[in-house]
Amino acid sequence: MKPLRNLFDSLEPHFLKGGKLEKLFVVYEMFDTMLFAPGDVTKGQTHVRDGMDLKRMMFMVIIALQFCIINAIVNTGYQANLVIARAAGSIEGWRGSILSALSVGYNPASLSDNILVGLAWFVPIFIVVHLVGGFWEVVFASVRGHEVNEGFLVTGMLFPLILPPTMPLWQVALGISFGVVIGKEVFGGTGKNFMNPALTGRAFLFFAYPASISGDAVWVGVDGFAGATPLSLAAQNGLAGLEAGVSWSAAFWGTIPGSMGETSAAACLFGAVVLIATGVGSWRIIGSILFGALAMTTVLNELGSNTNLMFAVPFTWHLVMGGFLFGAVFMATDPVSAAMTRMGQFIYGILIGVMVILIRVVNPAFPEGMMLAILFGNVFAPLIDYYVVKANIQRRALRNG
Repeated sequence: MKPLRNLFDSLEPHFLKGGKLEKLFVVYEMFDTMLFAPGDVTKGQTHVRDGMDLKRMMFMVIIALQFCIINAIVNTGYQANLVIARAAGSIEGWRGSILSALSVGYNPASLSDNILVGLAWFVPIFIVVHLVGGFWEVVFASVRGHEVNEGFLVTGMLFPLILPPTMPLWQVALGISFGVVIGKEVFGGTGKNFMNPALTGRAFLFFAYPASISGDAVWVGVDGFAGATPLSLAAQNGLAGLEAGVSWSAAFWGTIPGSMGETSAAACLFGAVVLIATGVGSWRIIGSILFGALAMTTVLNELGSNTNLMFAVPFTWHLVMGGFLFGAVFMATDPVSAAMTRMGQFIYGILIGVMVILIRVVNPAFPEGMMLAILFGNVFAPLIDYYVVKANIQRRALRNG
């Protein structure tokens, strides 16, 4: 790494003030701090809470996401190959041309075939997200005269995972643009956004282009094929239709249609262990979401309904359906948009857990629910923290008075 460090040091004067490339300093600084720890140190006295800086925090989130990314690639290819094997078809368009050149056999029993087909769908979305989102990050950093923050690395990892594989690339570009610009940069950038940028971008796509992100026809990378997700099965036929259409173990391991990175509950649980063990993710938020969802599901199961079959779906199924665990582990725990006080995190988590079940069950026309529940929690997080702090101040005043 020393030759690379020397190269960056030799280039640095050109990007500093007065250099011929000074307007591109944010780009140089972005790659420098991505590859190396910043050389600047604090001068004078400081108050240190722990040794975790922003870069290391974001790096731990990326590590926690690895199993979701692997599952996204493999399962996307697996679902497409299952359909192709039954219909003796193939992938059309430029993706199909690339796969044909690689002599892909579309065999769902072949791990290599599943990986190659999955990469054909995942990688273009991943590249577009990082090119377009990175462009907006650099533009706003240049205008404001500050560095490009590492926060986009996580947003860039999360956003492709919450999209269906068939999402048109131009819509992907619009979605990440909306999430970065409207969801974060207009409020001041990393650390100042009150909603999760990745979910903000997905919400924009859902309401602007619902045909591309809802229904049964978007979850499998084969044109003209409709692959029902567990949530849509439950919304249409309740628990009986759900159990007849997919096994619980398949939903747990993630071998089902759905958003690319959200289908595997096992991968999400691995991520939860990593985030909680390293102190990056809040166990209070994750645990409270599970508790709130369990409590709300139990109430609805007891009430029952003759007209809405979703009332009978138990918590064990809600746990592995849709983006419930992915949202609870990676989205709701975002330290910027979540509640910050300890008591506030419990309230915030319970609110999200209750809301996601209510949206799924009471409004089966929108069976997912986790996205809206988290955004709802984001909006109320500052208010929750305000009243928790206010209550603490009042208790302290009574003790001292």
